[in-house]
Amino acid sequence: MEIVYSSIKEIKTAIEQGKTSCEKLVNHYLDQIDSQKDLNVFLEVYADEALSRAKTIDEKIKNGTAGKLAGVVIGIKDVICYKDHGLQAASHILDGFVSQFSATAVEKILEEDAIIIGRQNCDEFAMGSSNENSAFGPVKNSVDKTRVPGGSSGASAVAVAADMCLISLGSDTGGSVRQPAAFCGVVGMKPTYSRISRYGLIAYASSFDTIGIIANNVEDSAFILEIVSGADDHDATVSHSEVPSYSKLLTPKSKYKIAYLKETIDSEGVNKEIRESVKGKIQQLEELGHQVDAVDFPFLEYALPTYYILTTAEASTNLSRFDGVRYGYRSKASTDMLSMYKRSRSEGFGEEVKRRIMLGTFVLSASYYDAYFTKAQKVRRIIKEQTHKLFEEYDFIVLPTTPSTAFKIGRYDESNLVEYYLADLCTVQASVAGIPAISIPCGKDKEGLPIGLQIMGDSFKEAELLAFSKYISDLI
Repeated sequence: MEIVYSSIKEIKTAIEQGKTSCEKLVNHYLDQIDSQKDLNVFLEVYADEALSRAKTIDEKIKNGTAGKLAGVVIGIKDVICYKDHGLQAASHILDGFVSQFSATAVEKILEEDAIIIGRQNCDEFAMGSSNENSAFGPVKNSVDKTRVPGGSSGASAVAVAADMCLISLGSDTGGSVRQPAAFCGVVGMKPTYSRISRYGLIAYASSFDTIGIIANNVEDSAFILEIVSGADDHDATVSHSEVPSYSKLLTPKSKYKIAYLKETIDSEGVNKEIRESVKGKIQQLEELGHQVDAVDFPFLEYALPTYYILTTAEASTNLSRFDGVRYGYRSKASTDMLSMYKRSRSEGFGEEVKRRIMLGTFVLSASYYDAYFTKAQKVRRIIKEQTHKLFEEYDFIVLPTTPSTAFKIGRYDESNLVEYYLADLCTVQASVAGIPAISIPCGKDKEGLPIGLQIMGDSFKEAELLAFSKYISDLI
């Protein structure tokens, strides 16, 4: 029986002991991908390339010149550029497009000898909470194939959970790494906005978008984060703050001050089993001597509408570049320039993307700009300030990652979209505030579906957040 490795440490040890090799690992993951095609996880698999690279890295290991990620097989969400490889954002509007450069995060993992095995399905242009909005069909949750894996990085989470790769790089705009991690029973890390360069990440909402990490455990998340973070001349918004050695700073403090949001723990809108699971974790922390307090955050109810107003406005602007003129899909039914623009965008974009573009265009229109966009910017500032104020007294904020466990594929349609958008209820606060947050597994419900516990920390306090997350993970 083949041994399954679930951490970077296990793989490095096995390679050192001669129990496996990069080539064997790649073949294993390729077999896993092939045997689980029905989950619809990968849009493109780089089989020959990955095997060729594996052989090269095996030689580097023998010569003692291999990088830190030798033996680590990674999948990338289909919104992250990889030079000379297809890139579509799971949309027909980018049919035939090949990236001309690699994202900075991709360059950094390649420099350390990671092996990229393929690009992963997602909600079109990262817009969705279920991975049903892809132009290439929905992704299925490996825990229960009748259910969604969450979105928009749903396939990235399934790939790790179903042993198709060890790590996935996804993107998180309003919870798109954390929510699928919770639905699939893996770890999803969204760092502080600007901690990782956005260069090479297809923009959905530029002031929210963050590259995130999906892994089996906190230690691997920390290790990847320290590699992909840092300054980048290509991204004017990236932080130049020093990048700590996160993987070496995972020793927890003896006592913590923790807040939990009453609005999420006591809300009837949150599944009862999730509430009980999170309350159980809170009680466990209290019993271990940590200070855990319930706090009110009355601005939480404004986080979701603020998020959707601002992100759709930014999406309306960002997606205007996809017009059928220079690259991607161009309608064959065009008769003149105006019809080419209209038809190419109408036919190339999916329904959810068009819905968000139209909503964003509406809130940016002259008649409604101040009523919606300007007001939402002001509310965002208040949410950010009040969130940081909590961190003046507490080390972390804990809350459920999602209000429900993975729901059935096809449960939501145009008749209940508001309920669908509420899937982001617990994750958008961290995105609006720009702070780091992580989702870790926290048990299962009575149907065996994973539950996620979300932990939020103050800006650029990833080292402390990861250490605390590992501490809690070890308690579970």
